[in-house]
Amino acid sequence: MASRALWKGQLRLSLVSIPVEIHSATKTSSRISFRQIHGPTGKPIHYQKVADGVGPVDADEIVKGFEYDDDNYVLIDPDEIDAIKLETKKTFELVQFVGACEISPLYFDKPYYIVPTDELAQEAYRVVRDALRQSEKIGIGQVTLRGREYLAAIKPCGDGLLMETLHYEDEIRSADPLFSNIEDDEVSDDLLDVASALIEKKTSPFDASAYKDHYSQALRDLVDAKTKSKKTKRVTASDSGEGRPSGENVVDLMAALKQSLKGSEKSKSSTSKKPAAKKPSSRSSSTKKAS
Repeated sequence: MASRALWKGQLRLSLVSIPVEIHSATKTSSRISFRQIHGPTGKPIHYQKVADGVGPVDADEIVKGFEYDDDNYVLIDPDEIDAIKLETKKTFELVQFVGACEISPLYFDKPYYIVPTDELAQEAYRVVRDALRQSEKIGIGQVTLRGREYLAAIKPCGDGLLMETLHYEDEIRSADPLFSNIEDDEVSDDLLDVASALIEKKTSPFDASAYKDHYSQALRDLVDAKTKSKKTKRVTASDSGEGRPSGENVVDLMAALKQSLKGSEKSKSSTSKKPAAKKPSSRSSSTKKAS
């Protein structure tokens, strides 16, 4: 599946503006996701937006509220938020450069790829990339993504540029209260030598492909085994009386489709074999099954 740009605008360095797109550098499609099911009936669990004393409400009736005092809110319409003018909605300006190792890992949040939008933008893009690589510097600026203004850093990454969003200073929790009880006694030289030797022995170039998510794989193996087993309890959309909402993640799409197809074939076969006069008993049977 082709990557979809999360942001389109200008990467600006002084008077130079480069048309670019920002794409997420990570993906979650390989993760296993589950639906919550009501065990007694097999019906999928849905979440509704409700108001106290009112019940379910329509999305167009919802506004944002800021609690300025206990149970007291000032209401803000979404259009008023959208109307806020920020230059960073369309321009990511590099306003500072720092050493590549100057930023603490605590501040780094999420990675994104920055790519030029067309061939005309590539030359200026390569100049910025190579200048950052040669100077061993990281560019700092701010950009608005998904309704929030982020502090962000960019640096060379292979043939392109990598942007990483950064936490603001007030988002970082101080470690002092957690580390203050750790005694500052000197460790034994012998123990330090052994630990250092172990570290040296296990030192090698980092290879991300050497590490696998064992928990996700174990979950996938469990799901595969349960899917193949005839003893596994199953429900389908026809059993629950509800269709699957669009956009929901499915653990094993092929298994779900095959199971739904089997359910449809059984239902069709059962309907074609039963005389029209026996329809009431069919409803009775369905009621018994649902209960």
